[in-house]
Amino acid sequence: MELQELKRTACEVRKNIITSTHAAGSGHPGGSLSSADIVTYLYFEEMNIDPKNPDWDKRDRFVLSKGHCAPVLYGALAERGYFPKELLLTLRQFGSILQGHPDLKKTPGVDMSSGSLGQGLSVAVGMALSAKLSGDDIRVYCLLGDGEIQEGQVWEAMMFAGTRNLDNLCIIIDNNNLQIDGDIRDICSPYPIDEKVKAFNLTPVVIDGNDMEQVAEAFSVARNNKGCPTVIIAKTVKGKGISFMEDQVSWHGKAPNDEEFAQAMRELTEGE
Repeated sequence: MELQELKRTACEVRKNIITSTHAAGSGHPGGSLSSADIVTYLYFEEMNIDPKNPDWDKRDRFVLSKGHCAPVLYGALAERGYFPKELLLTLRQFGSILQGHPDLKKTPGVDMSSGSLGQGLSVAVGMALSAKLSGDDIRVYCLLGDGEIQEGQVWEAMMFAGTRNLDNLCIIIDNNNLQIDGDIRDICSPYPIDEKVKAFNLTPVVIDGNDMEQVAEAFSVARNNKGCPTVIIAKTVKGKGISFMEDQVSWHGKAPNDEEFAQAMRELTEGE
């Protein structure tokens, strides 16, 4: 897919995020919007997947470690054809296949149930190691939040991945600099992330995660990096694409009302 088409698709994914959280009256739009370009690139260009056969055993795997940002994953899966887009209106409803956090037993295309922060990378490392031991040409991608990497288990997983030279593993950190309580630097700073990553024998790649050209280049670097995992440190804007949500921590975990929904959809449509 051409980069311009990928950008348009990312805009549709953002519309899906706003549509689903508005319908639910709850959810996490801020971090979903910041990572929309990355998740769009993964599902429409990077990963070897088949929406018609979501359980294909040779598919690449994706773990959304920051599981509260399920709206971006659901938005991409719906856009890619894993399930009808109409189901986005059932987000967080009782009996829906789209729960507040991803559930691999309910949702086609979800490779790992997640939501308890800090745990997803350990699962992704296990998937990557399993593929290596089996000789399978499978790549594993894991998206974490920058607040999430305050969890110690993340660094244990990185240490193991670096020691085992898991070059089929690509870790992405959505570095929007905000977590639920505010600026990550004021709460428990993980900086400098790139230097910490190097110390664990992983290759850091720092990019603007809302620039599709840079996203494409970063995944190319990761795919060609041999001997160790790659960590894409994607500097993003929380609430990206919607003026009143951008860089506002208050939009970490609340849904737009009717008026805000209309404005957001108007801005996204005008920005296509």
